[in-house]
Amino acid sequence: MIGKELRLLFMGTPDFAVASLKALVDGGYNIVGVITAPDKLAGRGKKLNESAVKKFAVENNLNILQPEKLKNPKFLAELKALKVDLQVVVAFRMLPEAVWKMPHLGTFNLHGSLLPQYRGAAPLNWAVINGETKTGVTTFLLDQKIDTGKILFKKEIAIWENDTVGTIHDSLMGIGAKLVIETVDELAEGNYKAIPQAEIMDEADIKHAPKIFKEDCKIDWSNDVEHVRNLIRGLSPYPAAWSTLVHKETGKEIPTKVFFAMQVEDNKNTAPGTIETDGKNFIKVACTNGWLQIADLQIAGKKRMKTQDFLRGFQQIAEYKFQ
Repeated sequence: MIGKELRLLFMGTPDFAVASLKALVDGGYNIVGVITAPDKLAGRGKKLNESAVKKFAVENNLNILQPEKLKNPKFLAELKALKVDLQVVVAFRMLPEAVWKMPHLGTFNLHGSLLPQYRGAAPLNWAVINGETKTGVTTFLLDQKIDTGKILFKKEIAIWENDTVGTIHDSLMGIGAKLVIETVDELAEGNYKAIPQAEIMDEADIKHAPKIFKEDCKIDWSNDVEHVRNLIRGLSPYPAAWSTLVHKETGKEIPTKVFFAMQVEDNKNTAPGTIETDGKNFIKVACTNGWLQIADLQIAGKKRMKTQDFLRGFQQIAEYKFQ
């Protein structure tokens, strides 16, 4: 059997998943259903917000299912009626066994790391935050635990010095989409070896990628300069590293997001969080062992700006420090 003869079910929600779904549609694969998150009320107008996957599926006249609960008997009956051969999961929620075991070829997931490393919800972020020099995508067969199933295929890319999680995300969308196609074809032909993750790496050596919360994004300027820079890169553009500008005299506080910064020189005696600026072209902030020059930032209530544009409207920056 070839991949295009399979009855496929696709599950996903964000833009990252759309690239894989599009590759399947453009490749002429038989997608009998698309499962995505239910619509949600969002914004001041409380308008229904559809997932990126749903928008694409609607545009391409695909059969859409949006179950609130994946264990709902009515939903499971609908799923069974589709007579799916293989399920493809890209950036979706955890599936119950009744769902991932249903197709005779099983269910595979595309994960944004080189498994077993960086299991979890935010693998791209943590790889950059931790200063890794490579990452990639992995397809694996689902089992009872999150991101622990047998590995099918991988594609690796380098993380360069000026990469952010945003640039890595965009690169891996396309690479991941190609790997999804390859995985579908190989599973259809039976041309694969599923490798248990325990054969690749000891559990004690595995780095994890838990969900990122607001406090994880707070910049501690007393850290090593490379650590601070990697945190900023690993959270840019979303959810974004943040700090607080504090006026030296009044104590006024301004929450500030930082999207990109470069190390410019060593720091020997200046207190972390100290700001230096010429008021026109640069903002430097002291870390424990170096200075970071901020290239891209956003203060509360304003739009994201390059430093030069920011300084034209906020020339009093020298009266503040970061903490």
